[in-house]
Amino acid sequence: MKQTYLVGGAVRDKYMGYPFHERDWVVVGSTPEAMQAAGFRPVGKDFPVFLHPDSGEEYALARTERKTAPGYSGFAFHTSPDITLEEDLGRRDLTINAIAEDETGKLYDPYHGVDDIKARLLRHVSPAFSEDPVRILRVARFAARYHHLGFKVAPETLQLMTAMVEAGEVAHLVPERVWKELERALGEQSPTVFIEVLRQCGALKVIMPELDALFGVPQPARHHPEIDCGKHSLLALAEARKLTDDSAILLATLIHDLGKATTPAAELPRHIAHEQRSLSLINTLCERLAVPKRHRELSVIVARDHTNCHRVFELKAKTLLSLIQRLDTFRRPQQAEDFLVCCEADARGREGLSRQPYPQADYVRQAIAVCTGIQAKDVISEGVSGKAIGAAIDHKRQQALQTFKTEYQEANRT
Repeated sequence: MKQTYLVGGAVRDKYMGYPFHERDWVVVGSTPEAMQAAGFRPVGKDFPVFLHPDSGEEYALARTERKTAPGYSGFAFHTSPDITLEEDLGRRDLTINAIAEDETGKLYDPYHGVDDIKARLLRHVSPAFSEDPVRILRVARFAARYHHLGFKVAPETLQLMTAMVEAGEVAHLVPERVWKELERALGEQSPTVFIEVLRQCGALKVIMPELDALFGVPQPARHHPEIDCGKHSLLALAEARKLTDDSAILLATLIHDLGKATTPAAELPRHIAHEQRSLSLINTLCERLAVPKRHRELSVIVARDHTNCHRVFELKAKTLLSLIQRLDTFRRPQQAEDFLVCCEADARGREGLSRQPYPQADYVRQAIAVCTGIQAKDVISEGVSGKAIGAAIDHKRQQALQTFKTEYQEANRT
């Protein structure tokens, strides 16, 4: 007899009183033919999933799965009216995701997910967890989502994740899936926990070796009381998350200092020209993970010019104009604003300095406004034409920036 159950995240978050936006269902005792006859529309190629004719929500037939090859896609799925709810729930990753609710509101919890919610534990359902490397990313993401509620990864689950990494399973992850999980994790309340969990089980070294290499690298305590470059990257990410949930800004903040991992030992703890060394590392990381173009471009810009933004009060008018132009400010003003958010997060992402003001951002914003106020018509009206227009605009903007700089210094002189 056919029976439908609410499953997964909706049940978990409903029980916890946590907001949720999607509902997934599992249907026990039915067939693809019966589902289509009832008006459900089939989707997906690998296993029978259907869309409800009215709500559009996903209804999946109860199924089991068997590992057939390494990696995320190496599974054979089996569905039949004889498969039980418990068997379907048994193939899920975490106990807190293996709870079902029937139409009366009764919970079915064969793997004690409710107990783990109460204990604030992220625990795997069965040893079959180790068959899917994506689950490592999902556990890290759930840890980031629920960290503020006190959730931790169960020791035995972290041990299993570590064993999976050592067995080479993570190397089989497809870039698009890694990026999808990373992007979602960056928007969680505690994105730094995602990185920390991946580092604890060894997955970060495989997925983002350029970032993993920062941990243990020292920098001057005078500027960075936390000393460790990896720790600074996480502190900066935490500050960025206070300011935005934009994944491009969050990624750029996280990876802005990759070049510090390649500083020659003789130069430590200083990091001369780390900005330039970061660029190729960022491009390599973004290429490997199939990171979107906007995210990559912002990451490169932040890595290249964050130091210039920090010392912007020292820049001459000509150099300040050059910075504004490198940000492509006049064509893409939002990109310049995103850059400033990253720089502010970087400056505050230092131990004990999270409340430190960052007047550099407003200074650059004011300088941009000064430059934007000067347009081609302003030099054309003076008789300038042709190729000379661009140089004349730059000259006027540089003069205006010099005046702005002088007035700003006088107004803020103590």
